[in-house]
Amino acid sequence: MNEYELSGIETIARGVCIRDGRLLLCRAKGGATTYLPGGHIEFGETGRQALVREVKEELGLDSHAGKFMGVVENSFLQHGSPHAEINLVYELALPPDAEIAAREDWIEFEWRDLSNLGDLLPEAFRELGAGQRFFSA
Repeated sequence: MNEYELSGIETIARGVCIRDGRLLLCRAKGGATTYLPGGHIEFGETGRQALVREVKEELGLDSHAGKFMGVVENSFLQHGSPHAEINLVYELALPPDAEIAAREDWIEFEWRDLSNLGDLLPEAFRELGAGQRFFSA
C-alpha cells in the first residue's frame, strides 16, 4: 500500500443538536475544523447507542439520539494521509439547561447560529443540509 491508499473507513455516529437557533459543534482544541458531536461506533453498538455513549464521555451529559437524519460520506486528508468516514446522523437532544463543557481535554464545543455556519462544517454535511433542510429549526 502506498502513502495515498486508504487504510480503512471509520463509522461514526453524529448528532444535530439545535437550541435557540444555534447548532452545537465540536473541534479539536487549536484545530480549524468543526464537526457535529459524536464519535466512533464500537462493535455491537447501534449508531444511537454510540452517540449517547460519546456524548456522555465527551460532555458528561445524558442525551437522547432521536430521528435518523441521513448518512454522510466524508473523505479528507488527515496529517497528509487520506482518511474517510461514514457518518450516521441523528437528531440529538440534551438536557435544556445543561452546561456545555468538554470533559476531555483535547476537544471543545461551541454554539453557532444556523444563519452563520459558513464553511464551519465539511462540504459533505453542508450539501446534505442544503438538500434536506438538515439544520432547520
